Amino acid sequence: MKKKDEKIRGVFAYKTDPGRVRVTNEDHAAVLTCSAGYVLMVVCDGMGGHNKGDYASKLAIDTVCEEFRKVTKFLTPLSVRNWITRTVRKANSIIYNEAQTGEEYKDMGTTLVMALLYKDSIFIANVGDSRAYAVRYAGLKQLTQDQTYVEYLYRTGKMTKEETEVSEKRHILMNALGSFPSVSCDISVVTNIKSPILLCSDGLYNNASEAEIHRALRSNDSVEQKIDTLIGIANANGGSDNIGIAYWEAIE
Repeated sequence: MKKKDEKIRGVFAYKTDPGRVRVTNEDHAAVLTCSAGYVLMVVCDGMGGHNKGDYASKLAIDTVCEEFRKVTKFLTPLSVRNWITRTVRKANSIIYNEAQTGEEYKDMGTTLVMALLYKDSIFIANVGDSRAYAVRYAGLKQLTQDQTYVEYLYRTGKMTKEETEVSEKRHILMNALGSFPSVSCDISVVTNIKSPILLCSDGLYNNASEAEIHRALRSNDSVEQKIDTLIGIANANGGSDNIGIAYWEAIE
């Protein structure tokens, strides 16, 4: 019997940009495949300043990518979840332990949003406020929930959505890699990989509307051109933060 080809077929691109305001670029992004044909997308947005955020986000993305390259095969969806949990915990421990080595790295941390494409499912993992979107025909569908103070206030009915978007506290994270010895990670599953997938840091979605993002990604441009367009839009709208993007489209 001929075995079904389980490799995920698609095209992808990723890129970061410092934006127009920040001196350093603390965002990192990556998309890669492993020997089994699965696809991993990652975006990390470091925090801490003075290059500490850059170091934290690099430690996170390097750890996740290194662990993914070791994957030979996931036997079940549960094994995918377990791998994500173990890998996120390992990245957290590495960053936290490094932060204890000296005053230079104290309080550094990073967000992490990750999408792992496995068979006909996408496993989304999130720590912090970087986001994952599915790019539908009618618009963007956010697949993650921001782990921020204002999002908590919104979810508990103490702030409107409009207030969260202009609040001076909107950048306060409730969760990040490296902040504590242990970390919690939201994991969700989408059972349709036909829609394009976008991962991005807040430097994109705070400087480009969902309509602008959707319009750029629904164009006939190449995936590389689409990312360049998104970065151009964010910078034209102020470029107030670093911009990290990873993008994937299925090939039918």
